Amino acid sequence: MDLRVSVLRGRRGYRRIASVAAAVAVAVAPLFVVAPAHAEATVERIDRTSPQQWQMYVHSPAMKRTIHLDVLVPANQSASRPTLLLLDGNGASESQSASTWTLRGGAKEFFANKPVNVVMPVGGGGTYYTDWLQDDPKIGHQKWETFLTSELPPLIDRELKGNGVYAVGGLSMGAGAAAILAVRHPKMFRALAAFSGCYSTDGVGQLSVRPVVEAKGGNPDNMWGSASSPEWDAHDPMKHLDALRGKPVHLYVGTGVPGLDDALFDGKWSWPNDPFRASEIENVSHNCTAATGTAMGLSGADVSTDWAAVGVHSWPYWKTALPKSWPSLKAGLGV
Repeated sequence: MDLRVSVLRGRRGYRRIASVAAAVAVAVAPLFVVAPAHAEATVERIDRTSPQQWQMYVHSPAMKRTIHLDVLVPANQSASRPTLLLLDGNGASESQSASTWTLRGGAKEFFANKPVNVVMPVGGGGTYYTDWLQDDPKIGHQKWETFLTSELPPLIDRELKGNGVYAVGGLSMGAGAAAILAVRHPKMFRALAAFSGCYSTDGVGQLSVRPVVEAKGGNPDNMWGSASSPEWDAHDPMKHLDALRGKPVHLYVGTGVPGLDDALFDGKWSWPNDPFRASEIENVSHNCTAATGTAMGLSGADVSTDWAAVGVHSWPYWKTALPKSWPSLKAGLGV
């Protein structure tokens, strides 16, 4: 065959292939260009229970449902302000009218004259306010971390005049969850307040985490995997204390020894509803918190502690302890 004919046919074949490739590219390209953006969370409604207490209902694509938030706002709502995310304990239920922090923890009264937003999820017992690896037959679909740290902040800043400055706090299960969020999102949370919690999720630490989930009928393996899963280490505050370096941290815990409040209280402890178990749980929390406070201080966190001489795992003590956390929260929030 003549060399010129062979080259010509080769060129025609190349043009034919190039033409087909271009057509395919044109056909396929729009599939990527018009792909829908990730759905954003939306505020369904806000019920103003009182001038400074609102109930906000947010539809979360991550959670695949509407989340009820109990919100406290300052008396002067004209200026932008920082936000405290305050988490409940294992006794929390979605059927509550508001967070237990406002129902029994004195949050509404204490924050009434503070220039901050306080945002409190209603419910969440047994979830650790974390992203679960898979859905649980009892606990259901849980992507709390994504909701609280990604979907919710833009809505807070828009609907509640948030200024982008955040702190996080919690009690019992919520204390551990708050510490987890603080070390996993150090750029977001500038202070931590934790009441009667445990702060290790690895090894022996799992012995304090798993019963909390199981008490609500859930399987902890669905949360962070089997005991050897790396997700437990990834959510262990004690392994990531460098994230708290230089930040204000306030820790409260009782000893488990009953005090006068227990004699006067109505008998409704946070979890479980049993004074003897409440004493036992607080004693465990005391040991956890003592070790945590020392480690946090050695890692460079600005730790303040409230070691109560008496106190079981119940709301009267947390109500008393909340105001003592304010200097640390105030420093982190910049107010």
